Amino acid sequence: MDQRALVVGLLSGVAATLLATGCLYSLWSPQEQEPEYPQGIDALIGNTPLVRIKSLSEATGCTILGKAEFMNPGGSSKDRVALNMIRTAEDNGLLIPHTGSTIFEGTVGSTGISLAMVARARGHKAWIVMPDDQATEKYQLLEKLGATVEKVRPVGIIDKNQFVNRARQRATDFHQGESVGYFADQFENRANFEVHFNTTGPEIYQQTKGKVDALVLGAGTGGTLSGIACYLKPRIQHLKVFLADPPGSGLYNKVKYNTMYSPQEKEGTRRRHQVDTVVEGIGINRLTRNFDVGREHIDDAYRVTDEESIKMSRLLVREDGLFLGSSSAVNCVAAVRVARQLGPGHVIVTLLNDSGQRHLTKFWSDEYLSANGLECPLGAEEGINDFIQ
Repeated sequence: MDQRALVVGLLSGVAATLLATGCLYSLWSPQEQEPEYPQGIDALIGNTPLVRIKSLSEATGCTILGKAEFMNPGGSSKDRVALNMIRTAEDNGLLIPHTGSTIFEGTVGSTGISLAMVARARGHKAWIVMPDDQATEKYQLLEKLGATVEKVRPVGIIDKNQFVNRARQRATDFHQGESVGYFADQFENRANFEVHFNTTGPEIYQQTKGKVDALVLGAGTGGTLSGIACYLKPRIQHLKVFLADPPGSGLYNKVKYNTMYSPQEKEGTRRRHQVDTVVEGIGINRLTRNFDVGREHIDDAYRVTDEESIKMSRLLVREDGLFLGSSSAVNCVAAVRVARQLGPGHVIVTLLNDSGQRHLTKFWSDEYLSANGLECPLGAEEGINDFIQ
């Protein structure tokens, strides 16, 4: 009898142990979950990697980091702006998807491409007005994305036919039943600044753990520079912010001397009405609302020549395999200058705005550069100390 009771007790104990172990395993082990997928192209925008640019870092003794915005689905940092401008307009009832409404914008290319992509995905049409002297592939990309492309002669902002003014007027004049025309207005639209304050800035802070000494950026609308600077400066007390400006732009003198002016205006040698440079996407001769909101956070500015940006782009391909657009090259030249100013051991962040794929017929065309007096090939042994002033 005692033996039977002992056996029964042992079996009961084993059963209880197994049952308890199974319960605990079911509580502790991960439950099988349904796979999660990005919901549409919106979910692919942002959270771009921050890459150490090996050649520039080794040459300067600093850690020079480039945020790879060219990895956004539309190929540039303007994807963030386009998405936020459209979402904001939808939230405010200014755009209703699938009603035939049309988004109008004046742009030199990248914002238009991003708007056309996001508009298509969210049930809108896009009408893009551009100067007629931009890289051919930008017009082609816009057309393939289903946008209406209107080319205008490059003229000053006071002219009613200037590309931004023409887009604004097109939106005002647009009437097609229930469909509405919406002028995105990237230069003055607060949604531009806000998306960089709410996404790009926090991403940089998280990726660097707040260990950043300098931020170096060019500016067109000013939304990227202002948004990131306004987010990072209060959180990193020692952070220095530098503007990188191409030839013909007045922002350099605005930052340095509080006067919107470019030397080409005095010399009377301006070749283009907007900004006198082969660089596209940055540089301007007026103060936008998006730039002004963050202007107090800009500590200094560097002017970058066309020769420097052209040679930098070729060096980055040769040394790092990075095939970048013109504004990215300007940023990298200025980042090297900042590294020299601060000295070895500092962390410098810039943006790699877009790839060279949408600059093939201008900035990356030796024929175009030669025809415009900008023939400046990079020598086989030439390094950054040979061409950066």
